[in-house]
Amino acid sequence: MKDIFQRFYDLYHHDLFQFLFYMVKNREQAEDLVQEVYIKVLQSFDRFEGRSSEKTWLFSVARHVAIDWFRKQKRTADNHAINEETVRFLLRDEAPLPEEVAIQNEKIKMMYECMEHCTVDQKLVLVLRYIQSFSIAETAEILGWTESKVKTTQHRALKVLKALMEEAYAKEGMINA
Repeated sequence: MKDIFQRFYDLYHHDLFQFLFYMVKNREQAEDLVQEVYIKVLQSFDRFEGRSSEKTWLFSVARHVAIDWFRKQKRTADNHAINEETVRFLLRDEAPLPEEVAIQNEKIKMMYECMEHCTVDQKLVLVLRYIQSFSIAETAEILGWTESKVKTTQHRALKVLKALMEEAYAKEGMINA
């Protein structure tokens, strides 16, 4: 078991943490969920049939853990909004000009705030496709959906996100770039 855990950790830990972090927007909570994923994976590894890649299976488990967390949050009405520390962590940049950083930070912050108004399914697809760079087929496998459903959800998510961002730009008086 130790070898299995070590292999999963070495190969997938960063991507797994990043996926959960983008979903829950809280570093400590993402760390807790990563641990929960590893526990579930280790408990059920003997039932892994190899019909998908280990990474796809791992992210499928992570998806279920995230959904369970969202359900629990909904029941307790304890929603986690994006905070300044999270934004700074996500937007660390090495060398752009201060003006560029300010504009970029505002746009990215706005995008993440707008993503909070998407459904959980839409956020899952956006994170898996555009942040984790999974293909449509891999995303479908992780979510247990058809490729058609992933494409439809992605299309709707992008449409909702664009509309929300345009509305936010209009409210803020920013030029839509």
